Amino acid sequence: VQDAASSLDPTSGGDEGSRQRWKEKICRILGEIQGPLSSLLLRLCHWLLPKLLTRLFLSVQLHRGQLEMVRRAARTPEVPLVFLCSHQSQVDGLLLSFILLSQGIGLPRVAVGAWTSPFLRSLLQRLGGIFLPSWSELDEGLPGAVLDAYVQEVLRSRQPLVLFLEEPLGSLHLAEPARRWLLCVLRALRDGAVPDVLIVPVGIAYDVAP
Repeated sequence: VQDAASSLDPTSGGDEGSRQRWKEKICRILGEIQGPLSSLLLRLCHWLLPKLLTRLFLSVQLHRGQLEMVRRAARTPEVPLVFLCSHQSQVDGLLLSFILLSQGIGLPRVAVGAWTSPFLRSLLQRLGGIFLPSWSELDEGLPGAVLDAYVQEVLRSRQPLVLFLEEPLGSLHLAEPARRWLLCVLRALRDGAVPDVLIVPVGIAYDVAP
């Protein structure tokens, strides 16, 4: 991040005012990516979501053997889990978050599309949702550097990371947001931020998508 800021303004040097401006920009970008988790909202959703799911679905079926494999993988020291998921409905993220949390795997960071309203975006951020910052070019410059640093910290802290590979009801091609998140994970591995990453493929299917 420091290198990116210096390359954008090489004349700033050690000027205190310039450092403060860059710090504010970095904090603003981080605020677009994530928000502070709300323990109150998390507890409320953990209580409310089962009631919602029973109204939406007759049943939710999981493969117990595969779930046990994920639990064992989650206990691997210093190796984070990255869930790569199909995307059939807008409730996929909530459903998967609830399952992982209820099974003791941990509250995941779920990459959410940019379609949400500002209010819903803020709400989802407090529940663990993360968003790409609103810049078109993320592979270089300050937004990309902040995003890379953020993903590295998520992986180092072994928070489960959930990435949806396609848009809901879209084509079966890799979505552009998913490509950007995956590049961040690959760069974290390349730079040695984590020794390894355990990839967990997740398939979600509905008889009728909600």
